[in-house]
Amino acid sequence: MELKNNMRSQVLIDALPYIQKYHDKIVVVKYGGNAMTNNELKDAVMNDIVLLSMVGIKVVLVHGGGPEINAMLKRVGKESKFIGGLRYTDEETIDIVKMVLCGKVNKELVSALQMHGGKALGLCGCDGQMIVAQKLTGEVDLGYVGDIKKITTKPIIDALNNGYVPIISTVGIGEDGQSYNINADTAASRIAACLRAENLILMTDIVGLLEDKDDDSTLIPTVNVSEVPYLKNKGIISGGMIPKIDCCVEAVRRGVRKTSIIDGRIPHSILIELLTNEGIGTQFI
Repeated sequence: MELKNNMRSQVLIDALPYIQKYHDKIVVVKYGGNAMTNNELKDAVMNDIVLLSMVGIKVVLVHGGGPEINAMLKRVGKESKFIGGLRYTDEETIDIVKMVLCGKVNKELVSALQMHGGKALGLCGCDGQMIVAQKLTGEVDLGYVGDIKKITTKPIIDALNNGYVPIISTVGIGEDGQSYNINADTAASRIAACLRAENLILMTDIVGLLEDKDDDSTLIPTVNVSEVPYLKNKGIISGGMIPKIDCCVEAVRRGVRKTSIIDGRIPHSILIELLTNEGIGTQFI
């Protein structure tokens, strides 16, 4: 439906307080799910980021690429293996992860953003020792899956200060030069905290945290991080939502003003989250 000019002007006026609120602030977006694989949704995300950048909001895009990694492993005849939701990453798999995430996916996103009129700079966690990692230890050996030891923000800040949107693939580097596969939600959370970001947005394929996981109308719009243990005990936070929400909680406790889990299947969900009073999805404060 075409908007009349007076309606267009009202939309812009309504968005102005939020543009002012986020002007010159950093927003970290973890990009994944359907929004990465559906071309219409990808176009909407790129447009959102370009618009935010043009009005003075500093966007950092952290991306995954699980489906692309799975597809490449299948092409070379190697089975994808997951343990506790994390990809088992042997020596051959870490090479494919680097090739797909730091090469194919990262550069395609840089190209897509630039095609929509933005300025993008592709970065890997290994660049400038941006993500220093060590082998993740636990009851089960996951191979070259990394645990973040340190985030070096200078490459990101340099890109932002020069007008670029940093697009970051989450492969970390060990002190011995070994590459590690880093969970993208975890990396986005730590990067947001180290940048003292105003907001961390996790794009997912669900509407947010639901009181009843089978009923989208039971969306919980706002959660105080102190309520999370109670919601886990009640079973409202369970399964695959636990690690995502743990990332949100950690980011808030490390200084991020708020974090949000939003439905990336809705076009322009980033703009709805940032530039409206109601927002979209679930925010953690």
